[in-house]
Amino acid sequence: MLSDILPTGFECGVLNGKVAPGSTVAIVGAGPIGLAALLTAQFYSPAQIIVVDLDENRLAVAKGFGATATVSAAGGKAAETVMKMTDGCGVDTAIEAVGVPASFITCEQIVAPGGVIANVGVHGVKVDLHLERLWSQNITITTRLVDTITTPMLLKTVAARKIDPAKLITHRFRLDQILDAYETFGHAASTRALKVIIEAGTAKPANVLTNPSR
Repeated sequence: MLSDILPTGFECGVLNGKVAPGSTVAIVGAGPIGLAALLTAQFYSPAQIIVVDLDENRLAVAKGFGATATVSAAGGKAAETVMKMTDGCGVDTAIEAVGVPASFITCEQIVAPGGVIANVGVHGVKVDLHLERLWSQNITITTRLVDTITTPMLLKTVAARKIDPAKLITHRFRLDQILDAYETFGHAASTRALKVIIEAGTAKPANVLTNPSR
């Protein structure tokens, strides 16, 4: 969790998104990265953290992780709902945590004038940038690859029990069950999987020398 998941959500989402005390944040995507952004955004005490996703189970998890509100992306009215929640102003920070055109466009629709769109998701196809609406809004769009510079700080935070990344783990498998693990993760909507952990065996290899004198 500290090598990728938490630093990615924190660095690419929260830090790039300039989350600040009293600000309004929307996280579009409640997968592990989006939830990591949710957990770490709370370091800065934003007034609202709205999480948007298609999966009702993940929205429920987000609520348990500290989201002040959740919005279903089903039906195509997520942006309209978020705008109503913010009295038509939009959000100061929109964190894109999926990597598909629809999620990025949702961020474009809900970011407030002067706000930030922090793209975290990995996009495999083109996304339309609607400058016909955004050109006068003074918004910032950020992208970033995680460099884990924040891992030492996050490690101290976890050690102090101020944040618990183990909440992201939903399933555990032995190494000889790895195909079952892939099947579980591949059908996350029905299995409710977030992070799947593979636990290697602890048996000592037969060729290990145990005599300390040798």
